[in-house]
Amino acid sequence: MKPIVIVKTGKTFPDLIDKHGDFEDWISKGLGQLEHEIKVVNAESDPLPEPNQIRGAIISGSHAYVTDGLHWCLRLEDWTKKVIDHQIPLLGICFGHQVIAKAMDGIVDFHPVGLEIGTREIELLPSCNHDPLFMGLPGRFKVHLFHSQSVIQLPPRATLLARNEFEPHQAFRIGKNAWGVQFHPEANSDATKDYIRNLIEDVRSADLDPGQLFEQIEETPYSASLLKRFAELV
Repeated sequence: MKPIVIVKTGKTFPDLIDKHGDFEDWISKGLGQLEHEIKVVNAESDPLPEPNQIRGAIISGSHAYVTDGLHWCLRLEDWTKKVIDHQIPLLGICFGHQVIAKAMDGIVDFHPVGLEIGTREIELLPSCNHDPLFMGLPGRFKVHLFHSQSVIQLPPRATLLARNEFEPHQAFRIGKNAWGVQFHPEANSDATKDYIRNLIEDVRSADLDPGQLFEQIEETPYSASLLKRFAELV
């Protein structure tokens, strides 16, 4: 059986790796697949597989910025176009969401307000009613977020799926089976708390109250279900 590929685009903070594992570990757990059905590829150093060699792909989050135009990220954008052209199921998470948007002629940049972090509610749009990944989920549910860059303008072919007051482009789809989500379905409440702790100075600089953010954190089962739903689709 062809694998589901997790494209690793960076590492989380060292203390999170010690406690929770890295991004690819969180995604693997969320997919609920057997270990031999998942292949992890490091976008910074490994060759990216040909689309006909995989049955689906997930592009992880990263501490890098899409706007930096790093060589490996530009290579990843070209690969993303190929995967979408071949109609291979693809999911981009946070940084991955932004990679897909930029690859398909959207615009990515720093959010004009700044940092979005913690557990927040998103609103699903009517376009989700027949979306293979989102249909059947509640119209509003909580998600974990930690990002300062956003998709400022969607690609021309994108269908907007979800938003909230802070971020108008929380999720989108291109074609039938390529999705980007700005939030983190792979993260749990403990990891989100640790992100706030690691970014405490950025949180305060954004005029956010760390104590209030901690109080608002809760588990996000509907968000987490998206990874298993994606695995079922592929």
